[in-house]
Amino acid sequence: MELAAANEDERPVLPWDQFSQWLHCVCVVTFDLELGQAMEFMYPTHIELSDVEKANICYLAFPDSNSGCMGDTQYWFRIRRNSLYRTNNKDTDYQCTKDCPVTLLKDETHYYGYVYFRQVRDKTLKRGYFQKSVVLLSSLPYFNFFKEISDIIAPEYFDNGVPCLEAACHDIDKWPSPIPGQILNLPLMGMVLHVRIPTKQDKPGTNVLDNTDKSPDRTPFSLSSIHEVDLYQNLSDVLPHIHLLWELVLIGEPIVVMAPSPTACSSTVLALVSCINPLRYCSDYRPYFTIHDSEFKEYTTKTQAPPSVILGVTNPFFTKTFQHWPHIVRVREVGLGNYGGSKPTLTPSDSKLKKSSAIKTLDPKSGIYTKYKQFLKKDKNFIKAFTKSLVENKTSKTHSALLRRHFLELTQSFIIPLERYLASLMPLQKCISPLKAPPTLKPFRPNDFIQTVENNGPQLTSGTRGDWIGLYRRFMRSANFEHWLERRKVEMEMKLVSLHMTALSETDLMAWCQDKSEVEVVDMILRIRQKISLVKSHKIDVSNITVDQLSEQVTNITKTLPLDLQEILLCTSRK
Repeated sequence: MELAAANEDERPVLPWDQFSQWLHCVCVVTFDLELGQAMEFMYPTHIELSDVEKANICYLAFPDSNSGCMGDTQYWFRIRRNSLYRTNNKDTDYQCTKDCPVTLLKDETHYYGYVYFRQVRDKTLKRGYFQKSVVLLSSLPYFNFFKEISDIIAPEYFDNGVPCLEAACHDIDKWPSPIPGQILNLPLMGMVLHVRIPTKQDKPGTNVLDNTDKSPDRTPFSLSSIHEVDLYQNLSDVLPHIHLLWELVLIGEPIVVMAPSPTACSSTVLALVSCINPLRYCSDYRPYFTIHDSEFKEYTTKTQAPPSVILGVTNPFFTKTFQHWPHIVRVREVGLGNYGGSKPTLTPSDSKLKKSSAIKTLDPKSGIYTKYKQFLKKDKNFIKAFTKSLVENKTSKTHSALLRRHFLELTQSFIIPLERYLASLMPLQKCISPLKAPPTLKPFRPNDFIQTVENNGPQLTSGTRGDWIGLYRRFMRSANFEHWLERRKVEMEMKLVSLHMTALSETDLMAWCQDKSEVEVVDMILRIRQKISLVKSHKIDVSNITVDQLSEQVTNITKTLPLDLQEILLCTSRK
């Protein structure tokens, strides 16, 4: 009976099930002389998108006309989902998410668009140019990974047409699920890509693939990171202000990134979002945003304060539109910097912030326009170490690793006091009684937390000095804090239920039932079944031993009840 039930729960792998674990669809957008950007092709053909989603994809699939992008261009965008798309295989979803870092979880409210745009002269076409984009649409924020995939698929499609695209999609449908911690071998168009999705337990900055197979055939198609952008190249124009930018992102301030190309603005936005890892950035962000976006009016209205969002733009029109925004970041092309050919530094002579009202015209100089006053001072030890790295002419990869480690340590130092205070809200294990409802967490009181900062604050682990308490007060009004707190509360509440179930499994429930009424016994059976059901649906993480012990006790207790009650309980268990 139990084996049959287990088999009934297992869904057969249907066509496109595995594909949907990685991608929603692949779109081809072309330029139509009458319609402008138009959706030429979408695969798999059964996938549906709303009209708003299609329109957004079409407009974002082409660089703005002012960008003047010739040749091949790759960049990213992010759009709001009008209709949610979920996989049918809950077990697979659980396996993909339970060990996944929060920053790499599937996005249930937005799509990421990975664009490969080609524009070349073609006299045979009426417009005089071949203009077309291949867009990989996914709910996964695997930026490096999908850039590599589009770099393989798009040129083949441009050269050989639709059959190549269809063949690539069928290859993807054979891929294993994106489960963290496993080295995945992914066949694609005659080659194999080797990747590993990080886990929560991974030590930051390590590359597990470096310690595995070193055979020559792996080297060209192994990705050391599926998501990390080059922080040094993408922030080289604003290096003197990285601590300011970290604060703005941490507290969810509205930021506009202005750049000459979609590649530059989208890469810079992603670098900003990633600088608060391992926290997840929970306000909205659009790596590439245009005047045709369906949220254009929502984000550019002057009748209310700018929303908490990071926007990447290229059109000079936005220079005037966003004059009222509090923080504007202007950058040049990725990796070029604004230092006359010399290496970017953390302390250039022209590093002063520009007042936000100063951005009246299309100023080609990079910089940050803001009136924001930082809570924290710059970390002198880090500046010294980073400057030494620059002087020694180390690689961009080394500089980027230093920046990433510094941001990580800064964010972790900021979060540790919050975690410590949250742990104090957890009931003691001795307070967990198996025959009573699990105890609840004490409420998070901001003022109580603030009182702990003076003696147990970030100054214990970070060399950065400043008004940490002021920064905490601003952070606790942000979406980043709300998401962190809600997620941690759920995890801790589930831990309490897990501990309660363990205590319950170790209790002699038969003895407890001796002097109880039938109503009380049936109620206890139903509540235990409900908890076991939550375990099986992956809502609670409990050992199989605990579940088996509880199930056995429930079975034994049920047998002591009258036959009519046993029949009723049997019927309810089958539903």
